[in-house]
Parts: sequence; structure tokens; C-alpha cells
Amino acid sequence: MVATADGRWARVGALARLFLRLGTVAFGGPAAHIAMLRQEVVDRLHWFSEQEFLDLLAICCLLPGPNSTELAILVGYRRAGWPGLLTAGICFILPAALIVTGLAWAYQRWQALPAMGALLYGIKPVILAVVIQAVWQLGRTALRTSALAVVAARALAGPCAGVPELALLAGGGLLAAIWRWARQQPRPSARPLLGLLAVGAGLAVVPWLLSQQTGGGTAYGLGPLFLVCAKIGSVLYGSGYVLLAFLQADLVDRLHWLTSAQLLDAVAVGQVTPGPVFTTATFVGYLLGGGWGALVATVGIFAPAFGLVVVGERLVAWLRASVVAGAFLDGLAAASLGLLAAVGLTLARTALVDLPTALLAGVAAVAILRYRLNATWLVLAGGLLGVLLGAG
Repeated sequence: MVATADGRWARVGALARLFLRLGTVAFGGPAAHIAMLRQEVVDRLHWFSEQEFLDLLAICCLLPGPNSTELAILVGYRRAGWPGLLTAGICFILPAALIVTGLAWAYQRWQALPAMGALLYGIKPVILAVVIQAVWQLGRTALRTSALAVVAARALAGPCAGVPELALLAGGGLLAAIWRWARQQPRPSARPLLGLLAVGAGLAVVPWLLSQQTGGGTAYGLGPLFLVCAKIGSVLYGSGYVLLAFLQADLVDRLHWLTSAQLLDAVAVGQVTPGPVFTTATFVGYLLGGGWGALVATVGIFAPAFGLVVVGERLVAWLRASVVAGAFLDGLAAASLGLLAAVGLTLARTALVDLPTALLAGVAAVAILRYRLNATWLVLAGGLLGVLLGAG
């Protein structure tokens, strides 16, 4: 708890500065955001220990919605209560939403997207180094037992076998919980796990209720747009490709508000701009309804994350109060780490395309692991170097 009002607002100010900066330079998707946030709040600012950060990460990975944004919101809530929750979330989302709105305006005017290949050419190797550092540092805390190492390895291999992300997370938690329960004498109570399943079932009802409000053939309006985006934000698990599938099903196939070509351009913008990938909805909203459409779509797709994070924060304390449920949380953390490593491998295939990018990734890894340089400046330097090499 914060001792004084002045102390609370000082923390809110620090959160605003941190997340405005991260929201402006955090390229690379959720794995990169998580890695950069870990470097800031664990290594540089010392707001959380590695274990505390792992607990928050594990819960956010279990929740539907934009995981890295939820993690930012949860960090804010832990640091400064409700003011921190709103500040961290808004400041992380706002820079990306403004950038995407500007790109949507340019797209509507010229029917083309700006070339960002040279910028990303230099940024991706640096992001890869940041993810490697996060996996290394978090792994030393998360993989304390052979069972947790097995859970992480299973999550690392799962995407290659086509296993859904949620199944890997829930399965990892259950494996760790069962292993702990079997080794405890006397056998501890499993009631907290049953409570967790009940909460999950309750949350699953919300997207269904929202989907009933926008049937096929519904005319475009700000209200229906909000409901569609809120439904997606409250149920979606997975990458930008999963987001594409949800948006295609709702906005193209069912409601016929967009063409597939427009949707693909929207998803491309979300992937190549900094900050949350869910700002794809901002682009879609602008195409459909201008500035008001962008605002309504952005609020709709991110609003569920703020509520889900409060539920998640309660779950952390609840799970840690039980031996078996605490083991479930440890398994979630190990599975989350495995998925983070899997994303790193995928990123390596797209980032290391030639000798300069391999050298850049190596230099960035040394700079972060050995000299503890701030990832923000390395990302900016990588982008500048990519532009210079592209111009050459």
C-alpha cells in the first residue's frame, strides 16, 4: 500500500513516464513488450522481484485479451491502485493508437501504407536480443524443479505441433499442481483450483452475451462496433494471426463492414507499429467511422483488459495462499516462459536474415546481458541503423 497521497501520485507520474516511453518504442509484439517491461520494472527500477513479475506474467497469459497490455495495466495496479491501473494502461495504449490513427488517415487519403521495412530490419534483431535476455533471466527463477522444466519444454514445442496456447498454459498449470499434490503429505485441499475453474467458466459467458447483441446483417454504428470489439477483446487468445481470424469472421464474413484486403492492411499496421497489436482495431474503426470510430473501437477492444486484470490480481493472492494452487501458478509461469521462448525462435527466423542482422543481434545481446544497457535506446539505435543501411 502507498503510505501517502503524495507518494501515490509520485508513483502514478513514474508509471506515466515509463509507459508513454514504452508505448512509443516497443516494437515487436507482445513477447518484446514483456521483455522490455521486465528489464524496466525488475532490472532498472526494482519495483518487482523476478518471482513477482513471473506471477503477474503467468496470470496475464491465462487471461484472454492483449497479454502485454494486461501486464502493463497490472503493473500499474500493483504500484498505485486504480489511478496506476488507468495511467499505465492508457499511457501504453495511447502512443500506438495515435500513430495508427495517423496511418489510417494517410491510408484513406492515398490508399497505401508507408514502407517500414528498413526500420524493422534494424529493430527486429535488437528485439530478439531483448527477448533472449528475458527468457534467460526469468528462466533462472521459473524453472526451479525438473517438473517445471518439463512444463516449459512442452510449451516450447507445443506451437510446432499445433497445440493451442490456452491448452499449453492450462495443461502446464495442471501438471505442476498434480505433481505438487502427489508429493505433499498429507494431501492438501484442491478447492482453490476448483474455484479457479468456476471463475474461468463465468468469464467465458461474457463474450457469448456480447455476441448476441450483433447478429449478421447489423448495420454499422458506433454501438455495434463497440460491442464487436469488446467481444474480441474479452475472448481472444493468441497472436495477431488469431486476431485476424476473429476480425475476418465478424467484420468481413458476418457483418460485411470491411473487405478482406482492408482487413489485411489493418492487421499489417498493427504488426509493424509500436505498442499493442490490438491497435489494429483503431485502424479498422477509423476506416469505418473516422476519428470517432477509431476511439470507439480502441476503447471497445481494450476495455475488457482493465476489468480482467482486476480479476487476475485477485487470483495471484488467492492462488499463492494454497500449496496446490500456488503450484498451478508456478506451472503457468513455466509454460508462459516456454511460449515466450517459442516466440523468440519465430522472431529469430524473421530477424536474422543476413550477416549485418546477425551481428546486430549479437552486439545488442552483449550490450543488454553484459552491460545492462536500456533496451529503449538500443531499439532506437537499431531502427536508425536499419534506415541507414536501407538508404545505402
